[in-house]
Amino acid sequence: MHPQSNPVPTPTPERRRQPRKRGAGEGTISERPNGTWAAAVTLPSGKRRWLYAKTRAEVADKLRAALTDAADGVSWGDTRRQTVEQYLRWWLSEQAQQRVRPSTYRAYAIYTNKHIIPSLGRLQLARLSPQHVQRFLNDLSASGLAARTVVQIRAILRRALGQAVKFGLVRWNAAQLVDPPRVEHHEIRPLTPEQARVLLDGIRGDWLEALYSVALAVGLRQGEALGLGWENIDLDGGTLQVTRALQRIDGAPQYVAPKTAKSRRTIALPRFAILALREHRIRQLEERMASADVYQDNGLVFARPDGRPLEGTQVTRQFQRTLVRLGLPRQRFHDLRHGCASLMRAQGADLKVISTTLGHSQIAITADLYTHLFPEVSRDMADRMDAMLGSGR
Repeated sequence: MHPQSNPVPTPTPERRRQPRKRGAGEGTISERPNGTWAAAVTLPSGKRRWLYAKTRAEVADKLRAALTDAADGVSWGDTRRQTVEQYLRWWLSEQAQQRVRPSTYRAYAIYTNKHIIPSLGRLQLARLSPQHVQRFLNDLSASGLAARTVVQIRAILRRALGQAVKFGLVRWNAAQLVDPPRVEHHEIRPLTPEQARVLLDGIRGDWLEALYSVALAVGLRQGEALGLGWENIDLDGGTLQVTRALQRIDGAPQYVAPKTAKSRRTIALPRFAILALREHRIRQLEERMASADVYQDNGLVFARPDGRPLEGTQVTRQFQRTLVRLGLPRQRFHDLRHGCASLMRAQGADLKVISTTLGHSQIAITADLYTHLFPEVSRDMADRMDAMLGSGR
């Protein structure tokens, strides 16, 4: 009988530690063999979605946007099923409304809901093609919609799809690949120096004399002029500051930021504008005392007799009646801005000075708008080239 031996326990194999499954909303970035970069994000459904870009920074931006939207409840489970309408409604509320001025957003919403969504909304976003967009624009034009309006609608769709491209939702911007319809541009015919003098002489004593004078002198946009407060005017120093604009949004006056960063500017005022503002200030104080019981002091430079903000349409109608009375050609109020540019150039100002005064975001905008008004610039350059290279020929 053999002594009973205790069986040696068989060692159980150590359980391998399983790699932690990446949770929903996490992502990784890696470089691909061809030098491009890829990012993977784990969706709430457990699936992984891949994003691609040429550089690490670009793919990181796409990944960050996808993670943010996943956290905000945007469904990324199957982007192939997302419709144009679903995407545009998200873009309006989460992108456009946060980044543009209220009046611009309102236009975006109106055109999107009235035109884009009814025509393209049921299509899958990922399958939206340039042919779809081209047919859509052609149909708008055929319906009698103005070419300028069709161009604006295309621009809205292009901007929205540009964001979709950044997010990796679509491969291309279908609206950008389609040419806009041709627009017959409004020919700019600003007042000549002689006509401008007739205007300034003819508005003396008018309750809007200072407004017209300042608009012509320094080229303010109408909203910028109507939003001016007396704190923005230094009559002793002869300067004016643009810090805001007045717009009517849903029928109510609201102050908004200037159109661009460079629209915030300080401008030197010519003497005739300073004199008009001084007289206007005295007249306004007299109106305030005469109607003290109903006067609303909003601190506005240009206001109604009771202090309330002026309406742009009212100002334009009054301006056009004044032009008729003085026998001057029909103008929009905005054409005073063009007149300022033309008069500045006639005095020898270069495009940089004109661009700064008008508050354009880029000097190229000034050149595109006004170069055709300055034929002497082309003639002067031709003469300079001839002087340098044409001697002896």
